[in-house]
Amino acid sequence: MRDLTLAMRHRSDVLTTVFFFIIVVSLFPLGVGPEAQLLKEMAAGVVWVAALLASMLSLTRLFADDYHDGTLEQLLLVPQPLSLIVLGKVLAHWIISGLPLVLMSPLLGLQFGLEGDALIMLMLTLLLGTPVLSLVGSIGAALTLGLRGGGVLVSLLVLPLYIPVLIFGAGAVAANAAGMGAEGHLSLMGAILLLALVLAPWASAAALRISVE
Repeated sequence: MRDLTLAMRHRSDVLTTVFFFIIVVSLFPLGVGPEAQLLKEMAAGVVWVAALLASMLSLTRLFADDYHDGTLEQLLLVPQPLSLIVLGKVLAHWIISGLPLVLMSPLLGLQFGLEGDALIMLMLTLLLGTPVLSLVGSIGAALTLGLRGGGVLVSLLVLPLYIPVLIFGAGAVAANAAGMGAEGHLSLMGAILLLALVLAPWASAAALRISVE
C-alpha cells in the first residue's frame, strides 16, 4: 500500500510506462502498412516486445527510492521475512506497470486486426507473463542497486531471462490464431510464473542484503 500510494503521488512515472507501451505498439501498423495478414502475424510479437521494454522502464525505481532515503535499511530490521516484503513490492510494481498493459492490450490488438479469440489469448498471456517480468526484474534491480549506470546493467542482466516468456507468450497467440491450440504454451508460462514466485523473492532479498552491506 505504501508503494502504491507513492506511485499515485508520482503519476508521471506510471504514465511514462503506459504511454511508451501505447506509442511503440501504435507505430508499428503505421510503419509496416495496411496489409491485414502481415499485421495479424506480427501482432503478438510487437505487443509482447513493447510490454517487455515498457516493464523495464520502471525496474530501476523498484528499490532505489528506499535505498536512498534509508527505508531499505529499516526493512531489513523488521521481523517479517525480507523475501515477503520483496514480494509485496513486486506485486505493487506489477499493479502499477504490468496490469495497465494487460488491460490495454485488447484495444491495441485491434489495430492489428486481431479478432475475439486472439485478443483474449493475448490478454491471457500478458496476465501470466507480466508478473514474471516484474519478479525476474526485481533480481536485476536488487543486484544493481546503488551502482552507477544501474539501468543499463539491469537490462543486460534480465533481458536473457525474459526471452522464454517472450517466446511462449507470442507463441501462444500465434498458435491460437493458427488453430493449433495454445495449452502447451500457457502451461509452460504458468510453470515459469510459479518458479519465479518461489525463487525470485528469495534471490532479490539476498541481493538486497549484499547491496546494503
